[in-house]
Amino acid sequence: MISSSNLFHKTHYEILGVKEDANLEEVRKAYRSAILCFHPDKQQRASETSNAECLTENKFLEIQRAWETVSNPRSRALYDAELLTLRQDASIAEDVSLEDLTVPDSGDIIELSYPCRCGDYYFIDSFELADTGCSISRDGDTVSLLTSKSFPTSIVLPCGSCSLKVRLLINGDTRLHIDDHL
Repeated sequence: MISSSNLFHKTHYEILGVKEDANLEEVRKAYRSAILCFHPDKQQRASETSNAECLTENKFLEIQRAWETVSNPRSRALYDAELLTLRQDASIAEDVSLEDLTVPDSGDIIELSYPCRCGDYYFIDSFELADTGCSISRDGDTVSLLTSKSFPTSIVLPCGSCSLKVRLLINGDTRLHIDDHL
């Protein structure tokens, strides 16, 4: 379920009754089973329209939309990315940029931090940034971050103590100064 404006919405996967990592054959089987169950032509009552029939028709249309999205690899990838973003947005305290981070003089591993309102910090190090395609180099008291991607990316960082998270926005090459006072 995805929470949006205090409302909960079922995902296409929940509508079809499959896991999010289900392969196409599993999705196809679930779709066929669900569509047979809720298809308007398969309903026993052909009399006047009732509330139950409207619910059945709505369910049928939900199943159809879910199938159209999840069965196509391209639309499924876009949908999965949208789900990930919605889930991350639900728990993000704020957005921060690389320029908001401080770089303490810590030696070999470059670690960047941002203060949390609880008193602890959000941390990310050079190895974690490398996993996102961002390389870090140190030249004296300056740290340079170079991105290999031409489009912006983001990383969700958890606080070391509390449940808050921030989204670190990475949208280009950046230079940061090492803070000797930390």
